[in-house]
Amino acid sequence: MTAFSGSEVDDALVADSPGEPSAAAAGPAAAGGRTSRQADLFDALLRIFLTEGFARFTLAELAGRLRCSKSTLYALARSKEQLAVAVVGHFFRAAADRIERDVAQAAAASPADTVGAYLRGVARELRPASAVFRHDLAANPATRAEYERNTRIAARRIRELVAAGVAAGVFGGVDAAFVGQSATAVMVAIQRGDIATATGLSDADAYAELANLLRHGLTGPLGA
Repeated sequence: MTAFSGSEVDDALVADSPGEPSAAAAGPAAAGGRTSRQADLFDALLRIFLTEGFARFTLAELAGRLRCSKSTLYALARSKEQLAVAVVGHFFRAAADRIERDVAQAAAASPADTVGAYLRGVARELRPASAVFRHDLAANPATRAEYERNTRIAARRIRELVAAGVAAGVFGGVDAAFVGQSATAVMVAIQRGDIATATGLSDADAYAELANLLRHGLTGPLGA
């Protein structure tokens, strides 16, 4: 599992459920037009999914764990598969926000560290994901398509950061297109599981290694 996008993730269908608080009673709208109650439910579902996966659960079991009604979950998404995709999207969206804050802080403090900050952020966000979550994510066609899309978006972001660094003169002596495409190839290999198979590294550890590789390659003697 790899990579992150922000606003490009579509929000799940949301509506108030019978017996549940109205949108006004639940609190102000959260990110994506959700109420604070709905955002809390997505956070709780994400904690369960990251630890225990999602394939084995029925909607009734998830409702029991959350102490809510099934109709409340149907207000978040029309089916279990759509709910899984929505929670995965919630994961990527929240992670993207935190990672972009890391990049902004790096840009202000040390522009040469923006690429490293992005990749270290990805590694940090992936660490809570259990093996069963990663397995379920890859095994379900809908959620697999979601994280493949996020990998493409994240790879594009890395290419943008490398190109910006070269243009600003902080990454001297490197070909921005080559570095960007090389990073993209590694990110896709991580997402497909090729790196884990070849090295035994988790996705999080693989991203941390990629961050170190690019940091030294872009700012070390060859990139100076």
